[in-house]
Amino acid sequence: MQPTDLSSLVKKELQDFIVDHENADERKLVLRHKVIHGIPAAVVAAQISGRRKAKVKLPTWYQTHGMVYPPSVNLEQSSSEFTARFKANMIAETNTSNSMRGVDLTAGFGVDSFYLSRVCEKWDCVDPDFGLLEMAKHNHELLGAANIHYHPTTAEEFITSSHARFDFAFIDPARRSRSKKVFKLTDCEPNVVQILSSIFEKTDRLLVKASPLLDLHQGCVELGRVEKIIVVAVENECKEVLFWCTKDAIAEASVRCTNLSSGFPKIGLDEFTFTFSEEKTTTSVFSDPLTYLYEPNAAILKAGAFKTVGRRYGFFKLHVNTHLYTSDQWDETFPGRIFKIEDLKPDPSRFRTRHGGKVNVFTRNYPFRPEQLKKKLKLQDGGEKYLIGFSGEKKKYLVVAARLK
Repeated sequence: MQPTDLSSLVKKELQDFIVDHENADERKLVLRHKVIHGIPAAVVAAQISGRRKAKVKLPTWYQTHGMVYPPSVNLEQSSSEFTARFKANMIAETNTSNSMRGVDLTAGFGVDSFYLSRVCEKWDCVDPDFGLLEMAKHNHELLGAANIHYHPTTAEEFITSSHARFDFAFIDPARRSRSKKVFKLTDCEPNVVQILSSIFEKTDRLLVKASPLLDLHQGCVELGRVEKIIVVAVENECKEVLFWCTKDAIAEASVRCTNLSSGFPKIGLDEFTFTFSEEKTTTSVFSDPLTYLYEPNAAILKAGAFKTVGRRYGFFKLHVNTHLYTSDQWDETFPGRIFKIEDLKPDPSRFRTRHGGKVNVFTRNYPFRPEQLKKKLKLQDGGEKYLIGFSGEKKKYLVVAARLK
């Protein structure tokens, strides 16, 4: 998008129209109009769609009048406001200077850049897409950012031509190659592995955002200088994998698993930290189901702390491939969901009578998927109780439980 297009998009009458038609059907809008306030209807429809998506993902953007939104692919790839704020707080925790200077080498729509700039005195925003960078600049100014400098160039060109020294750098390589999704860092654009040496000539610290599908061990092998891995989940859904790299990192990386809730910022509320060597040397202790069931949050499961989390809390594992834990002890500090078993041998017919045939169903290492189980037992989603299917060491279990956390 050219700057003239941007100036047209931010006109008050058009922005008022976008807000007033927030719930409009974009397809009908395009069929009904060719242009709206001088702008092609398809472009206006895309802005309405972008603002609607921002309502949950970027509430501050949504609530700020005059914001402009990029094509859907850029909006989908951008960080959420929750995860961007988390990264900024994490950087603030490592602050070694009262006047930090940082750089975002792949700014995109600029969500991460905005929040990271708030913990720095100077911030550089780099992206080869001039239109996207202008869009980010416009939005940043509406949000009150005054310390950001914009550079319409590639990460490779900027890092080799810049004479500045940075306290840290951030990079979020695009995970699309010829319209196909990729996950290995060496397949992303830019290839952060290829320019790693150049980056460390300008900074001693680098935060790399990677796909939540990337194998953590693979990421460590590719980057080679990882001091810490941070797996970030939001509302128990894994969203980001971050690699905190330092120029002279030599020790084994720690793995920090964080689950952010809607009550964010509450960093530390649902966290677990371990190392791969700890997980490798830990031995699980097994048991039949006891009073309580514990399920680790999505970040812990992504990180693979299958043995460490159970032993750290003194819980028993149900089966080597069933990542549920059990105990007669209640521990509300556990980073995940907690259930109290009410019936180890439920009668489906009685269950339908007592609970109106509605129940929350999930399975772990069990022959039936939840949808299959609901169909087989003639149950529907809903209610307060949980029907949980899982494998123990000796047999399969189907239990009724109440969720406590």
